[in-house]
Amino acid sequence: MSKESKITLIGSKLAKTGGEFIYLGEIEECKNCKFKRLCHGNLEAGRKYKIISVRSANHPCMVHEGGVKVVEVVLADLTIMIESKKALEGVVLNHEPIACENFDCEYYNFCNPDGIKEGEKYKIKQILNEKINCPNGKSLKKAVIELIEDK
Repeated sequence: MSKESKITLIGSKLAKTGGEFIYLGEIEECKNCKFKRLCHGNLEAGRKYKIISVRSANHPCMVHEGGVKVVEVVLADLTIMIESKKALEGVVLNHEPIACENFDCEYYNFCNPDGIKEGEKYKIKQILNEKINCPNGKSLKKAVIELIEDK
């Protein structure tokens, strides 16, 4: 499955091929910037992106010390928890967060991951062979998934 790439700007110190980030949205300092559309126009807040290429030119920025660089990004793969009975490589599912309020649990961020919303479709790319000892007794598997983008 080919991922759609997007062009954006990111702080020069963060602009490394293979790097990942969660886009949090526009901030006040960006309102009148001439690069605002390029920097914020292609990304969706709350999504995790992976940098697949970095251009060499540096541009000034009021927010990022050292300026920004043009980068090409795609939606990043995510690692999440899935109920064991649904955890099969290649399967397409709608995301259902694992109900849990144990914020101190080592697995909490995998059960309630950033970068995906309830009901969104994803494909399981890989089931990770890791023993999960859920404090709530749930039978879970850790999996690497790829979001299925609406065209």
